[in-house]
Amino acid sequence: MNITQLNQKFAIAGHIEFGDGQGGLTIAKIANKYTDAFVSLYGAHIQSFKPKGQKEVLWMSSQSSFEVGKAIRGGIPVCFPWFGPHSTDSQKPVHGFARLNNWEVLKTSALASGETELILGLKNNAETQAIWPYNFSAEMKIIAGAKLNVSLSFTNSGTEPFTVTDALHSYFNVSNSGKIEISGLSNHHFYAGFAKEANNIQKEAILNISQEENRRYINHTEDCIINDTAWNRKIRVEKRNSKITVVWNPWEATTKTIGDIPDDGYKSFICVEAVNAYDNSPELKPGESFSIATIISIE
Repeated sequence: MNITQLNQKFAIAGHIEFGDGQGGLTIAKIANKYTDAFVSLYGAHIQSFKPKGQKEVLWMSSQSSFEVGKAIRGGIPVCFPWFGPHSTDSQKPVHGFARLNNWEVLKTSALASGETELILGLKNNAETQAIWPYNFSAEMKIIAGAKLNVSLSFTNSGTEPFTVTDALHSYFNVSNSGKIEISGLSNHHFYAGFAKEANNIQKEAILNISQEENRRYINHTEDCIINDTAWNRKIRVEKRNSKITVVWNPWEATTKTIGDIPDDGYKSFICVEAVNAYDNSPELKPGESFSIATIISIE
């Protein structure tokens, strides 16, 4: 559908309308009594969540590509049907193909609570089957209000079982990544960097970022709190059906090797992500479904 058709069928006054985003990519613009939010139909990618009276909660790179065939940097990328590099073929897209496809608008709703609901869908096509030969249907449900509730669900619609890894790769906007405090991770083992074993354990109650971090905490289901004292706010990151939590910041040296992040961009964000991977990778038989969710709020 073009933008006119989308608005005729799915726009709701006082809640949601569709328009042109950066790079000409179609976006859903949510505005209700609680919040403003932008969602790109390309990648089902949430680019903005700004509750009333708050600074932007999500971080977007000023050097991000907004071009079909390239991933958007920042916000909440959808990682499916694999998280990170493909396990056997480095030529396949990092973090899968869901964030590189245009999603279809399935439903919009003005909820009784005053929140706004947007549901986007993606099914297997010739392009996806060329790199992942399975039949599936996926949905992204986004409920924007005082909280941002995001869920990715997918169903095996084929005749063969498959295993996936997945993530909601959330980038959070912070005053200074070197001065925030992250709680909710203590006493959990984690993979550090590209280690093959989760042989580290965080004993500290608070994680401070002072170097490149790529921590993948295992068997972790608790909430995380990002305490940003300079901005006098705490971001609560809840999740559902996820047993891996990733905390990532590339810090100075690695950022300079990443073309779509400004050299000082690492100071402005922290990633705290709901993930399923390793021994917690969903295995779906034909007809089975799975979902992963993250709930983001300000305290």
